Formats: sequence, structure tokens, C-alpha cells
Amino acid sequence: MKNKPIIIVSGEPNSIFFEIFFKSLKRNIYKSPLILIGSANIFKFQMKKFRFKRKIRFIDLKKFKNYELNNKFINLIDVKYDKILNKKTANSNIYIKKCFDVAFEILNKGFSNKFINGPINKSKFLDKKFLGMTEYISRKFNVSKNAMLIYNKEISVCPITTHLPLKLVPKKINLRLIKEKVYLINDFFRKNFGFKPKIAVTGLNPHCETILKFDEDKNIIKPAIKILKKKGYKINGPYPSDTIFLKQNRKKYDVIMGMYHDQVLSPIKTLKEYDAINITLGLPFYRVSPDHGPNEKMINKNSSNPLSLIKAIKFLDQR
Repeated sequence: MKNKPIIIVSGEPNSIFFEIFFKSLKRNIYKSPLILIGSANIFKFQMKKFRFKRKIRFIDLKKFKNYELNNKFINLIDVKYDKILNKKTANSNIYIKKCFDVAFEILNKGFSNKFINGPINKSKFLDKKFLGMTEYISRKFNVSKNAMLIYNKEISVCPITTHLPLKLVPKKINLRLIKEKVYLINDFFRKNFGFKPKIAVTGLNPHCETILKFDEDKNIIKPAIKILKKKGYKINGPYPSDTIFLKQNRKKYDVIMGMYHDQVLSPIKTLKEYDAINITLGLPFYRVSPDHGPNEKMINKNSSNPLSLIKAIKFLDQR
């Protein structure tokens, strides 16, 4: 399976993606061919602006199997989009969807099992039935059980719920969901790194305590951990989320699993900044995205950090 091409959807037209993409190519050599899906107009415009020089090789999806791919060229599947950066138009969503559709066709046909998407403005691209891109991509492949893993070699995190408003989180926490995420995390580490991960689980409430009659930490999270321990998983908790990320605590674990998005993503982004990648677990292929958004305020400033994209490509390059 190694050296299958890495499929990269460039994502939001108005973003820092091309800047960090060029930077990721300048200082790194990848064994797996990279295939970029996006607008040739925007790509050429950005190449000129950032003084990036490499020949473009246009890839015809209908003749995909006939190509001997390498990274001497920029392998580009052109998806038409006539507008240039900073010209925001409603049809950018149509363009982004077309890019994803091309990538999904390649993945469905088995030409690749490695997929990266550039940053997407989720509030504009997704309708309200999808909480985020994890759910959008999972639905396209009829996957009902998934997990968001923000991966770093030293410490990774996984939220039980993803982009839910806080008032809805307690209603979603249950034994089934906790078990589902642990199974996916354990399976990922076992298949990719050959070991069972040590997992710490946070509580839902501050200090794992509540003044309310129903205690989620006592009645849901603690029993779930007990059941999983009996099944042989290396799991402990619940721990207060304000102390589990202290150095002497987090170094005991490979993954910290939290109850909601910012409970675990805020600490890891503070600790690791761009040295982390977002991996969707449960899909029939590897899906990775850089751990940052479109960052429109930084467009044209040539000061964005490419580390997360570099890490994403390197991770897939080793698969």
C-alpha cells in the first residue's frame, strides 16, 4: 500500500493553503506522489505571487491509471473556478464540493487510500445537518462510527463530541459513544504503531463534581471506564480536565479523551501549536487535515507556518 498517491483537496479559495503547500514542498522530499485537486487559475496566480517554480502536470481523471506519477511535477487535477483570491462569491461552495467529489471518486475506485483536505470555512460550506468535515466525509462513505484524533507523537487528544454547542454536550455523553471512540483509537494505534495506547479520560464537570442531582462523571463515564478496563483496554479516569494536561500527568498517556471539543483541543494547540494533525478514524482510507483553518487574515502575508501540513503529508507518506 506504500507509495500510493496522496490526494490533496486545496480547500477554501480564500485561505493560506497554497502558501503553506509551497513551503511544504520547498524543504521536503516525499516518496508518495502528491496529486492536488483545485483550480489551475488560482494555483498559477499563487505560484507567481510566492515565486514558486515547478512544472505543472495536468492529470485527466479518466486516464488516472495510465500515469506514472512522481513529484518532479505538480500533479494537478484542474477544477474550474474563475475567481481569484479575495473575490468572495457564493459559487465557491460549488467549487469546493466539486473538488471533494473528484477526490471521493479516486478513493472509491481504490486508486489511493491517502487523503488530505486543505482548510474549509465550515460555517459557509456545510449545512446544519453536519457538525463538521469529519461528519461530512463520513456520511459520503456511509460511515456511522468515527472519531476525531488530533495526533502528536507525544500526546494526542480525542473529543467524545465534536462541534456541539456546550448546552447539548451532556445529553450526548453515553456509554455507547465512549466505547465506540475507545475502540477506534485502540484499533488505530494497534494497526499503525503496533501497541495498545494508554488512554486518559476527562470528566465532564469541573473537578469531576457537580451540584446537580445527576452526575455524569459518576453515573456514565466512570462505569464506562470500568467496563473497558475489564475488556483489556489501557484506560483510566475520569480525571479533572484542568490537571490532566500537566506535564507529570500527560506523560503517562498516549491519548487524552475529553467530553467536548475545546476541552481537549485548546490544551493540545497550546502545547503543540502546529505540531499536530487531525486524523479521522473509522474511514476506509486515511483522512488527514492540517490542524488549522483558512486564516483569511493571514492571506498574502507569507508568514503562515506550514508545519501541520508537512506533518500531515509525512504521516501519509509513511503509510
